[in-house]
Order: sequence, then structure tokens, then C-alpha cells
Amino acid sequence: MNNTIDALALKKAFIAGANNLNNKKDYINELNVFPVPDGDTGTNMTLTMQSATREVEAAPLDMTAIAKAMSTGSLRGARGNSGVILSQLLRGFSKKIQDKEEITVKDLADAFQKAVETAYKAVMKPKEGTILTVAKGIATKARECADADMDLAAFCEIVIEHGDLVLASTPDLLPVLKEAGVVDSGGQGLMEFIKGAYDGLTGKATAVVDTSASSTVNNVVSGAGNTSISTDDIKFGYCTEFIINLEKPYGEKEDSDLKAFLESIGDSIVCVSLDDIVKIHVHTNHPGQAFEKGLTLGYLSNMKVDNMRIEHNEKVIKAAEREEAAKQEAEKEAKSAPKKEYGFITVSMGDGLKELFTELGADYVIEGGQTMNPSTEDMLNAIDKVNADNIFIFPNNKNIVLAANQAAGLSKDKNVIVMATANSPQGISAMIAFDSTVALNDNIDNMKDAIANVRSGQVTYAVRDTSIDGKTIKEGDIMGIGDKGLVSVGKDISEVTYDLVVDAVDEDSEIVCIYYGQEVDDKAANMLSDRISEEYPDLDVQVYYGGQPIYYYIVSVE
Repeated sequence: MNNTIDALALKKAFIAGANNLNNKKDYINELNVFPVPDGDTGTNMTLTMQSATREVEAAPLDMTAIAKAMSTGSLRGARGNSGVILSQLLRGFSKKIQDKEEITVKDLADAFQKAVETAYKAVMKPKEGTILTVAKGIATKARECADADMDLAAFCEIVIEHGDLVLASTPDLLPVLKEAGVVDSGGQGLMEFIKGAYDGLTGKATAVVDTSASSTVNNVVSGAGNTSISTDDIKFGYCTEFIINLEKPYGEKEDSDLKAFLESIGDSIVCVSLDDIVKIHVHTNHPGQAFEKGLTLGYLSNMKVDNMRIEHNEKVIKAAEREEAAKQEAEKEAKSAPKKEYGFITVSMGDGLKELFTELGADYVIEGGQTMNPSTEDMLNAIDKVNADNIFIFPNNKNIVLAANQAAGLSKDKNVIVMATANSPQGISAMIAFDSTVALNDNIDNMKDAIANVRSGQVTYAVRDTSIDGKTIKEGDIMGIGDKGLVSVGKDISEVTYDLVVDAVDEDSEIVCIYYGQEVDDKAANMLSDRISEEYPDLDVQVYYGGQPIYYYIVSVE
């Protein structure tokens, strides 16, 4: 093992670390018990790293390019709190290595320290006993080892050993971990990534890294070759997609020139620029010409070519082209329409809740929620599609707030306001409270008041045996979770939901809203509503179809 890390070694280590994280994601999910045992930390961290890995794999063997790929790839793919924090750790780390030709032990110590500083700044209320604590412990030990002038192998082994010790101490810092008998899942994910990266440095784990310029260009999917498919009406046969990672100035002239070139070789064109990347989609008979044009502006990644004559029948292709044309026309009309003063983006899971938000005026509904956290890039794409000066985002899940804040920070030409809604009822109440006739800051205050006035809860099932708030929970038990934690545990969905509502109602309560999920029928929901109405005749009890997965019921009391 060398005593420094060059660009190729960094590339191999990063990919090996991401692979190890992916291999351990199910185990990491099992550790995820806070705030409820829903088990998605490993999945979120893995999806974040997969986004970064795709960019790292496509990057040339240059330290600056690889560092940038690590940072931007994880940033755009960040999902959930754990994924966002991991992306910030990588962002800080990358800043300290991007100008190095080779990385020394002291460079690593500096990079670890910058990673921790960046991640802590990104979290409004850092919680000890989490991935942040593990990262901070690693950075502290790294500085001690670097000052002791250790070689790289000894440095890595001691830092990893200390990271494990800090991880083992997380239950002493976060009581819910001790009660459940587990370590922090995010911290475990970080250690799995670092251990995999070290194995990549030593050669224990191998990552396939093809450094040839054409290694990913020939990604042509040939399909089954069904000879019964008519291809007479297909003018351009190859669906070609790729991302240009810009290395040269890209303004209006370059954008116009690129689009004109693509129109000269094909149709069904999508050409979208965002910060330092340009996303291309084109139907053409000459994919190589599209790639060559892209290479004049930067290096390419996420390259994909599908032979539509082989893979799709005529009707499917025509439908896809009509859909693409309609989508482009709709986007064109939206961009040409007068810009609105206010726009609304909300995150929702379930077709019923999506319809409710749309009826309330949401311009864009992002599919997602618990275990399906949208990424920062998903948020940025939504912001780009909403033609308004001021855009409100309602994450409707605590685990999505950081990604929303990160997207708001990256938005350049729009004022993006993130309302930190923890669930859909809070988002619905906030949107109802909006008044287009009052000033922006007054609306923000009114919506915050509406959010604070909502007492809410969710009814779901446990994915593992555990213990929360002194209550023993078995796998498959029904849990009623309120704003302050676990309220009720049982075997009957309706009973647990009823107990959750009773816990939330007080003498000032006026309205109870029940949103039933995709696994509950309307008869059961209305029977529950009737029972609550009988117990509280002065309350207005309303029932809505939410269609949400995972949660049998979402309830709110105002």
C-alpha cells in the first residue's frame, strides 16, 4: 500500500466504499429505530452514493474532476437526512483534496475536519449520537494521527478502530438507541463506507474502473430483435441520453448552438442546463455525433442509447413520442406564461393526498414520503418547472426538510421558502392559511401559525421487534405515533387509531381529519369516523381518501 493516494486510487476507494455500503444497506436499515422503526437509512445513504458513484465512474483520472464528481453527484442524489448529511460530509472533504495531485495523511486529516465543519453547518439543530458524532470522532482521531506523522496504513487502521468505538458509544448519547439496543444507523452507514474505501485502497476489495475514453460510450441496448415489429414510421431510431459536465463557459449562445445542432440530427429533444451540467435527450440516427458535440463542452456521464426499432413496437414508440411532444409543449407554455407571484411545491405519497394538494393550488406534487425520500435534484427539477417568483415547498416529512433546504440554497433566480411541515396535515393546513392578498412575510407567519395549531398522528406497523418510550413492540404490531412519540400499540388498526385521536383531542379542538391509506377501505374509515363523532359530538369529523402506502391512517386535530 502506497503512502499517498493518487486520482486512480481515490476513484477505486470511493467506488469500493459505495459498494460496501450497498452490500450492508439491509443491515443498516434494521438499525434504524429513530424516530420510528421504519428502516430506510441504509436505502437513503445507498441511493445518495449511487448518484455520486455514477459521476465518479464517468470522471477522468484527475483529482479535481473526481472530487467535484463526489461532491456534486452526492449533492444532487441526496435522499433523507442521512443522505443529505453524507453529501455534506463529501462536499467538505472534496474541497480540501480537489487541488492536490496526491493526498497525504495530513491532507486526509484536513479533509475530515472540513467535512465535519460543513456537515454541522448544514444541520440547524445537530443531534449528538448520530452520524455527525461519528464523523467528528473520526476527524479528531485523524488529526491526532497526522500530527504523530504516521504512515497511511497505520493512520487508516487507527482512525477506523476509533470510529467503531465512537459508533459503539452512540446509545449512551441517544436514549432511544439504548432502549432499542442498537447503534446509530447513519453512523453505521458512514463506517461501512469508510471500511469499504480502505479495502479499496489495500486491494482487498476491487472496483472495476475502466479508464479508457470510450468505455461507457458503447452502452447500446440491442433488445430482443422482434421481427414482427414495423419500423416504417420511425424516422430517428436511437433514443440517446447523456449528461454534459461542463468544463467550458455555457451561456445563451452555447445553449442555442447546442439545441440547433441537436435539431439538425434528430427530434424529441430535451436540453436542460442546471449549474454546471446539461442534460440531453434526443432521438437520432447518429448517437456518436451527439456525444462528440457534448465532448466539445465537457466530459460525459450517464450515457444511454436504446435502439427503438428493436426494443419497441410501433404503437409504443408513437405514444412515447406524442407524450414527449405534449410534455415539451406543456413546459413551453408554462415558461411562456406570465410569471406568477407565488408557486407551491409539495411532497406527497398517495393519489388521494396528491389530488387534495392539487385542488388546494399546488403547482407541482413530488411523489415521495417515508422510505421514498425525494432527492435534492428532484426538488430542483420541481423548482425549475414552477414559473413563480416566490415558491413555497412543503416537505411534509421531517426526513425531507434538509433536502428541501439544500435545493432552496442551490436555486439561483427564485425565492424559495421551505415550510418545515412534518406531515401532510400540516402541509394542507398551511396551504389553506395562504392568502394571496397579504404580504409574503405575513403569509409565512400565518402558515407557521397554522402548522403549529395542527396535532397529528400516523398509524403504521413495526418492521422489527423493539422498545420505544417504555412500550414493547413486536414485528407486525400496529403503532399509533403522535407528534411527541409513540401513543398506542396494539393488534387492531381501528383501536390504535381511535386511541391516537383521543390522545390528541382537548377542550379547544374543533376539527378531526382522517386520511385513510391504500390498505384501508372506506367502510372501515367511516365506521371509525362515526365512533369518534359519537364520543365527541361537538367535533367536526371529516374523512378523506389519502391512498398513502405504509400508513393505514394519517389523522389531524385542530
